[in-house]
Amino acid sequence: MKLLHIDSSVLGPHSVSRQVSAAIVDRLRQATPSLEVTYRDVTQAPLAHLSGSHLAVAQGAPAPAELGPDLAAGKDALDEFLAADIVVIGAPMYNFTIPSQLKAWIDRAVVVAGKTFSYGANGPQGLAGGKRVILAISRGGYYGADTPYAALEHLETYLRGVFGFIGVNPEFISADGIQVGPEHREKALAGALQAATSLRAA
Repeated sequence: MKLLHIDSSVLGPHSVSRQVSAAIVDRLRQATPSLEVTYRDVTQAPLAHLSGSHLAVAQGAPAPAELGPDLAAGKDALDEFLAADIVVIGAPMYNFTIPSQLKAWIDRAVVVAGKTFSYGANGPQGLAGGKRVILAISRGGYYGADTPYAALEHLETYLRGVFGFIGVNPEFISADGIQVGPEHREKALAGALQAATSLRAA
């Protein structure tokens, strides 16, 4: 059993999403001691954002020599994702959506035609349905359907849509309101960590 652990917060040890994603991995490791874990911090070793050159190479054009190292890094990231049975992702909300480093990883390693989805006569078909994806998300405010800022929520909605597109029904553990005040942060983090320790093992 292989687990891929992704973190995308730029805040290092001060990050709520990193604390919660680590707690999720700890919970799953305790349940399955033989679990093989691969860790990738997309802020420390970011993939280049998708470009016209990447798309041209994907469609069969010769790869420019200067793009070689980045193409190899993208292939490694894709191979990690494809090999994983479980994927745990720490994803904070930045300016109402995901960090750009996480978007680059998704573009290069998650939503890849012919690998994680395909187009057929009946439209797109997800090819990654056998994976379990667990997302530890953190938001500075409150973005529920009954809040004034619901229309600005493009973190969970985006991630749910992306993983659904490739055939995965993702699980979410969220910490909300962490910038509202110290007491809100403490309560949100405690609730998310408790949810992580109560996560189903398989």
